[in-house]
Amino acid sequence: MTDAAVQPARVPVPREIWVLVVSAFVIALGFGIIAPILPQYAASFDVGVAAASAIVTVFALTRMAFAPPAGMLISRFGERWMYLAGLAVVAVSSFLCAAAFGYVDLLLWRALGGIGSVTFTVSSMGLIVRLAPPSARGRTSALYGSAFLLGNIIGPILGTFLAVLGFRVAFAIYGGTVLVALLVVLVFLREAPREGKVEDARARMTLAEAMAIPHYKALLVSGFANGWATFGVRIALVPLMAASVPTIGATMAGPALTLMAVGNVIAQQFTGRLTDSLGRRPVLMVGLLITGLTTLVFGWSLSIPIFLGLSMLTGVGASMIQPASQAMLADIIGADRNGGQALSTFSMATDLGSIAGTLLAGLIADLFGFGWAFFLTGCMLLVSLVPWWRVGRIAPA
Repeated sequence: MTDAAVQPARVPVPREIWVLVVSAFVIALGFGIIAPILPQYAASFDVGVAAASAIVTVFALTRMAFAPPAGMLISRFGERWMYLAGLAVVAVSSFLCAAAFGYVDLLLWRALGGIGSVTFTVSSMGLIVRLAPPSARGRTSALYGSAFLLGNIIGPILGTFLAVLGFRVAFAIYGGTVLVALLVVLVFLREAPREGKVEDARARMTLAEAMAIPHYKALLVSGFANGWATFGVRIALVPLMAASVPTIGATMAGPALTLMAVGNVIAQQFTGRLTDSLGRRPVLMVGLLITGLTTLVFGWSLSIPIFLGLSMLTGVGASMIQPASQAMLADIIGADRNGGQALSTFSMATDLGSIAGTLLAGLIADLFGFGWAFFLTGCMLLVSLVPWWRVGRIAPA
């Protein structure tokens, strides 16, 4: 079997994918606006650091907890309807956060946002699986991922300037951007193969079917490790590490995270195509190897050039993991089946890695230092290579 559909002719990206790309950028732009001010908004209700941090944690926890129900709903009603429903929930959650009277209801509305977030995230993965041509799945996944990253780069910059308008205004703007994304999808994403029926009549891939495929189990392992490193440890510990190393300084945390994202965005313009031409498995394995090796030594960086250089290299490695994983999921499920449960379980593995990595690596950093916390994270990434050595190549469906 082959790992990718290698064709000499370049297949154009479908119009529906471009709709999802635009929507992803708008959503990420809005999220980036609130990201820098979210903990401060919580702290403004006279709560401590732990309670302010819980605003971030509760979002991830509800995402993980609602992933299985989201998968079942997507299996029944289809990706487009649940994508719209997820965006609607996030928009409502954002407007309610803007109008929060106290810390408790702010916590509740952010939890509601996590439910909407996992619903539209898993739905978007399903839409890409269904709409992307098999020989361009890596390229389309890279386009979608790049849109999110660009929004996350530009959004915090706008958020810093908008902070002078107040926390509530930033959340209202976020709710407005999500509504714009909802309208874009509602108007322009009219692909609907169900002849007017709300319920999705396509054959469904059960979770048991997916778990019987070695490639899917390998994806869960690497997804957990990537969530641990990319969405957990780096976001939580890089700023704290920079502030704790006198030769680096807290002011370098922002540039480091930005360089990770920039390296990811730039490299994805090439890694998506490599995923389609060379295959999903080799590109994914190289990405895990690069991110694992750079993360092993990252915590012992003592100079700004090394700190920033490793940050960019880590972003380049991460740029190989996302499109290859997305394309591999699409190959496993196929365009003619509804894989809501398989997609939601993969999303849950990534969220679980993010939560576990943040908690455990944070504890190790407190006890033994940042060097060992990042070393453990690098080991997790390298260990996640093992299942990929044990599987063969898979033909896209």
